[in-house]
Amino acid sequence: MRNDRYSNFRFNPAEIAGAVGDYGTLIPIILGVAIVSKVNIGYILLSFSVWYIITGIYYKLPVPVEPMKAVAAIVIAEGMTPAEIAGSGIMLGIFFLVLGMFGGMRFIEKMVPQSVIRGIQLGLALILFKTSIRFMIDDYMLAAISIAIIVLFFIAGRFKKNIPDISALVVLSFGVISGLINYGCPSIGLLPLPGIIIPDINALWTGLWSLTVPQIPLTITNAILATALLMNDLLKRNLDTDKLSITIGLMNLTSVPFGGFPMCHGAGGLAAQYRFGARTGGSNIISGLILLPVALFFADPAWISIFPVSVFGALLLFISFELGKHGIKTDNYVVTCTTAVV
Repeated sequence: MRNDRYSNFRFNPAEIAGAVGDYGTLIPIILGVAIVSKVNIGYILLSFSVWYIITGIYYKLPVPVEPMKAVAAIVIAEGMTPAEIAGSGIMLGIFFLVLGMFGGMRFIEKMVPQSVIRGIQLGLALILFKTSIRFMIDDYMLAAISIAIIVLFFIAGRFKKNIPDISALVVLSFGVISGLINYGCPSIGLLPLPGIIIPDINALWTGLWSLTVPQIPLTITNAILATALLMNDLLKRNLDTDKLSITIGLMNLTSVPFGGFPMCHGAGGLAAQYRFGARTGGSNIISGLILLPVALFFADPAWISIFPVSVFGALLLFISFELGKHGIKTDNYVVTCTTAVV
């Protein structure tokens, strides 16, 4: 069902703010991966840029593009090689492409109760809340200023409806300025053309068992089922779960062989983009266009590392509230809460 309040594409301050709303989860994860596994962060950002634009044009909605979190956590913990990461991405791409093409996600969607999906949303909200606290402790003063900015925009929007909530944009700008003052301006360089990563049998096998298998349940539940449910909650728009599976498959098969990182959609990213103003596919296009020059000219990890994580923490705090608010809309609190805790 379509919500006629919103056109397919808008390019205004609210959409710009929503476009950067999910950077609080995107940037810390890919920075950690890049530092541990010696992959080029520029190629990762380039793949995100391209697929943000593609999904915005295709879905005409703020459908998020996120790094696969289970893969990222294991990569950071175990220090997996670029070939193993590529191997897992290829396997995941094939799996979700085939699953979507043959109607597998619609079948799974009918079998999984909404109370379980709500529990996944609530569980992710708790994880984001915990992460936000850990980030904000790094510099509580910067975090407090960032929180104050977000709250002031919220209050202003309550009194005057024509004031867009661009708090995420202001907070990120504040973080960049703070980082430049404290650490100076890192060097600027053009991203070289990527090579093709062809994983051997050992890398494919390791990527399959160490990364692909743990990621599949999380992608099915959070990246597809929970994203579709939350989109209906927020914008009253129905997302075809098989189509979400297909785009996940395609984005991985076309990105990871060229240095990209395994990607998916995600309820947390949707909550983040919506919380700060995204309502149309224009937000995704803007996000991709913002990441494109960053990938091409600011690929040095030093550019990302100057950004205060406490500012990301402030953004994550409000994202967790947005996601948790919808996670408690359940008809079975026992199942939902049990799923969230587990």
